[in-house]
Amino acid sequence: MRNEKLRNVAIIAHVDHGKTTLVDEMLKQGGIYRENQATVERVMDSNDLERERGITILAKNTAVHYKDVKINIVDTPGHADFGGEVERILKMVNGVILLVDAAEGPMPQTRFVLSKALELGHRVIVVVNKIDRPDQRVYEVIDEVLELLMDLNATDEQLDSPMLFCSGRQGTASLHPDQPGVDLKPLFDTILEYIPAPEADVEAPFQMLVSSIDYNEFVGRIAIGRIERGVIKQNQEIAVCNYHDPDATPKKAKATALYEF
Repeated sequence: MRNEKLRNVAIIAHVDHGKTTLVDEMLKQGGIYRENQATVERVMDSNDLERERGITILAKNTAVHYKDVKINIVDTPGHADFGGEVERILKMVNGVILLVDAAEGPMPQTRFVLSKALELGHRVIVVVNKIDRPDQRVYEVIDEVLELLMDLNATDEQLDSPMLFCSGRQGTASLHPDQPGVDLKPLFDTILEYIPAPEADVEAPFQMLVSSIDYNEFVGRIAIGRIERGVIKQNQEIAVCNYHDPDATPKKAKATALYEF
């Protein structure tokens, strides 16, 4: 069963290429914030260390609604040192956004994450950000991105990835580098058209891959992940399996509360 009302996408980007700023604008234009409501900038850098350094170590999740479709946006660690989390996160999504700076182009740190996404067969949307930089070199960056995809053995479909040209600071996107954007609708539309909807067997036994664990002093430990099949209800008993040791005896647990982004 394919859920056409849902899209799961991860963002791959180097430090300071504007990932957090762009996501903040997506949330604003997607109506997450009420009119006149004060917005929290750098919403995806929620870890104190990340806010301080402006980098993303732990992958974060958020969502925006557009044209009656819920777009789950997953952030990815920007460093190969967090390779284990990278692979778990990428298994939560059906496609990725490769975000590159219009002046700096693709950086070595994004290569590892992108290679894992391509290996999983994910479709790629290329977003050239910060096109309003005076030192932008958009056409050279386009060539560099294509060279990177070829170096990583991208399929013909992945090489034929759509490209958008954005200014995260201004909240605009365009399908052509010489055509100024007005808003982020071209980006939203491309996500809906190009990223496949998730598919799952709702009749099968419940299964969820936990990608990260959070903690809240009121509810305790929170397992974050993607439901691969089946359904779950509040207070349902579940078996927790060890991802790294499949032969280990599963632990019994109960889903005391359910949340979604």
